[in-house]
Amino acid sequence: MNILSDNAIMLKVKAGDPDKMGLLFERHSRALYGFLFHMSNHREASEDMVQIVFYRMLKYSHSFSGEGEFKTWMYHLARNVLKDQAKKDKRMGNRYDIADFSEKMGNGESADGDLQRKQDLNTLQNALNRLNADHREVLVMSKLQELKYHQIAAVMNITKGAVKVRVHRAINELKEIYAKVNTKQDGDELQKR
Repeated sequence: MNILSDNAIMLKVKAGDPDKMGLLFERHSRALYGFLFHMSNHREASEDMVQIVFYRMLKYSHSFSGEGEFKTWMYHLARNVLKDQAKKDKRMGNRYDIADFSEKMGNGESADGDLQRKQDLNTLQNALNRLNADHREVLVMSKLQELKYHQIAAVMNITKGAVKVRVHRAINELKEIYAKVNTKQDGDELQKR
């Protein structure tokens, strides 16, 4: 069975076969949701943004040349949707609850283990939220979305070397922030007792 590449499918959409967009949605909607969720920390807004990204793929299909990777083009659109959402949220004063992140946790652990996992995830999310937007974005793309450095470089319009530097700096910054947040939360726990 001949499996079409993402580029080939998008070129078919561009040529007037919008039904092929369903294949791209099946392949990429979950990863795209993960990226948008980690950048926005809001489940419902992320679901909406996935739909907006795929709508924009249809609307701007004429701009897809097929020369670069489809994922790069998709993440360009996703970054623009995130920027638009951030502007909208700022105007409306929307603030999102970190509790949305808890859906990422697995089941089947003991109550103590589940509670510890929730606390660890909250600490990690708090630390991730404190990173500057560029560092958070490059970490989400590289570590959570598992994009290659050359793909991230194309999405962010920077060099591959700059991506490596940003990832390295972001990881170091995240470690420092995580340690501070974790220490503060441990101190707050002791005060409650």
